Formats: sequence, C-alpha cells, structure tokens
Amino acid sequence: MAKFLLDSIAGFVLAGGNSSRMGFDKALALFDGNPLVERALLTLSEAEIPARIAGSRSALFAFAEVIPDTFSESGPMGGIHAGLAASQAEWNLFLPVDLPLIPASFLACLARRALHTGAPVVASRLNGRITPFPVVLHHSVLDHIGQLLEAGESSCHKAWRTIPEKLGTRLDAADVECLVSCGHCHDLAGLPPVFWFQSANTPIELANLHLISKKRRPSARMRAVQTS
Repeated sequence: MAKFLLDSIAGFVLAGGNSSRMGFDKALALFDGNPLVERALLTLSEAEIPARIAGSRSALFAFAEVIPDTFSESGPMGGIHAGLAASQAEWNLFLPVDLPLIPASFLACLARRALHTGAPVVASRLNGRITPFPVVLHHSVLDHIGQLLEAGESSCHKAWRTIPEKLGTRLDAADVECLVSCGHCHDLAGLPPVFWFQSANTPIELANLHLISKKRRPSARMRAVQTS
C-alpha cells in the first residue's frame, strides 16, 4: 500500500472479553499454535496496516498497545469507540480477534476502498448479506457511536445502517464475491470467501477452523511458485 495511504489509516484488533461460550479469554485461544490476538495482529501487519488492540485486559499488552474501553460491557462497539477516540488516523479498520481466516489482501482491499470512496462506513456483503466485520470507519463517526452507546444501543448492524444516513450518505458495502472475481483480493490457497467470515466463539468452532486451516495450507510446490 502506498505510503500516503498508510499514513491515513490505522488498525485495531477487537479482542473481546472472557467468552462464556469459549470458557476463557478468547483472544488467548490458540490457533495454529499462536494466540488468536497474535494472528489478527499479523494479518493486519501483512496488509501493511499498523495495529493496536482495542480492549482493557493487561494480559494482552505483551502483544501490542492496548486501548482501554471507554464503555464497559458494550461488546465490539465499546472497543470501536475506544479505538476511534485514541486514534489520530482519519480512517480506522477494525478486525475482530475471532476471524482467523480473513486474508490480509481483503483487509488491504477494504482500506483502499475507504480511502478512494470517502464513505464513512465501509463494510462488505457476502451472499447478499452485510457482514459487520471487518469494517473501516472514518473518524467522523466517533460522536455518533458514542451517542448510540449512551442510549444503550450496541448493535453494529444498526450502527452501520444508521450512521451513514445521519452523515448524509450511505453505507458502502462491497460485494466480496465481486472483489474476488475481479482479482482485488484472494486467499493464497484458494479458500472460498464463505470461510473467511466464520468466527471462533466456541471450542468446537475453533476446532472446525483448525481443520479448515490445515486443508487450505499450500503445498511446498505451491509456496515455491507463490514466492518465486
């Protein structure tokens, strides 16, 4: 990504909290031998987007700078508000910690789209349905997110629909299938986009993603072709 684009965007990993369905801090759950939070940070790094962690647990300071929540018990929206409030960047990409199969090329594609279209909210659409994450938000949405949280509203789906209207524009939702078919993003091993958005909220879901990840790994020959 060009340097002037890099200077305009920051990344945040939404680390979440102790998951009642996972049984422990989801961010520290291992995926391919590494904590999910570390994998998410690496994916953002591969997309050339500098990243911090939006969350308040000191255990994560070993991985990157942690931005404390400003609205406790507010789910991802609380982390988003904290990230935007702490960010100096005009644009900010938010990636949940529980989407380990999202390719870096897709994150870079969303970032470029936001910087070129200027839409305040840039999300994606898969099989005709809006996916709430990953999402790129302009800094101007901070006050609107704060107002929703103060009113007790923490639904990201609702926020992405209503905030653009308040700003006199509309939600920009890119069709993932179109982006892939046009060559704007891809998974190195050809994993279909439907798997990119599968989350790991339970031990069973995490185990299933482990199996998918093992099947998607390129062979030694494929890796040699990709790196040549």
